[in-house]
Amino acid sequence: MTDDMTIGERVAFYRQRRGLTQAVLAGLVGRSEDWLRKVEHAVLPLDRLSVLRRLASALDVSLGDLIGEPVLMAWADETGRRTVPALRVALMDHRQFLTGPQPGEPPSLTALASEIATQWGDYQNSRYARLTQRLPLLITDAQTACQHYGQGSDDGLGAHALAASAHQLATAFLTKLGEADLASISASRGLAEAHTSGNDLVIGSLYRSVAHALISIGEFEQAVALTRAAADRLEPGLSRATPEYLSVYGTLHLVGVVAASRREDRTDTTAFLAEADQAATRLGHDANHVWTAFGPTNVNIHRVTAAMELGDVQVAVDIGPRIDTSALPIERRVRHAIETARAYVRWNRTDDALALLLETERYAAEQVHYHRLSRILVREMIRLPRAPTRAIELAYRMGVHGTDPRP
Repeated sequence: MTDDMTIGERVAFYRQRRGLTQAVLAGLVGRSEDWLRKVEHAVLPLDRLSVLRRLASALDVSLGDLIGEPVLMAWADETGRRTVPALRVALMDHRQFLTGPQPGEPPSLTALASEIATQWGDYQNSRYARLTQRLPLLITDAQTACQHYGQGSDDGLGAHALAASAHQLATAFLTKLGEADLASISASRGLAEAHTSGNDLVIGSLYRSVAHALISIGEFEQAVALTRAAADRLEPGLSRATPEYLSVYGTLHLVGVVAASRREDRTDTTAFLAEADQAATRLGHDANHVWTAFGPTNVNIHRVTAAMELGDVQVAVDIGPRIDTSALPIERRVRHAIETARAYVRWNRTDDALALLLETERYAAEQVHYHRLSRILVREMIRLPRAPTRAIELAYRMGVHGTDPRP
């Protein structure tokens, strides 16, 4: 019913369904009636998740209900006609836990580890079609390996660590697509596998995924609390930390930066940034240990993200374009480009934002097309009184509802 509405129109729709006046809803979220009126009529943008979370809470709907537009992944040669629903089936398949190990050869742990590494590479290179096609089978194989190898042996512990990594990958991918509820399920299952493995590095990685999943559904306070608890668990190992350990520890604090900034807590945001910066300084360079893309550059990327969430748009516009992300995985480069484009839009530099998105589309079309934030920005551009033709064409390629530049 609300798929082709703007976020402001959805706010108005749910407000009316709840029987609230603009004055009452505005009061519930600590804003003026005039502010809400402008939001509902798309005069003011609404892309700060902290504000959206307060509106969703006041309206008793999920964050996803307000953000709205479901992502329909295009069929491609690699995906066939099975996309996200196939991954949902794999994550929700509990039959093997009831029937026990099946006869036949179990998956090779070496082959499973190799396939996980390949698919993490697909994720970080924004190859979403390949990932969509291969990830469901990976989840199934990882679960089968856990059943075959059990828990007591070294192979069993290794199987559970690999299953945790497979679920972490699924969580990251689903979060990018805006499939928040399914990402939460994947994160919870991955954390259970991580604890069974007994590997602190794997456990720390999965706590990061759970925190990300909490952020995606607007539970910022829980995400901050979880990040602190996980950091406390990892802190004793810092005295003998490997580069992998430092990367997981530092990236965990970057998740805390996102969660704290989205709850508009400057003190916690600053503290998480400082801890991440110390870990990055100790690491000494940009790296990609345990698929974290952690290092000084990623810390700076999160400074821009935090500035945007805290409303410091000028700070984001000043430092965002100056960050050199060329040495990072494509996923990180694109995410920063989208955040910088968001800052440009807020600073009334729509042409710069569009140019940046189009440049990024050339080397990472799938991430630009399916990321929730880029879709919000492009939808906003095409609703301008004089919408740029290139924005309309981009929206059509993205499958944004109601756009078709063809005669």
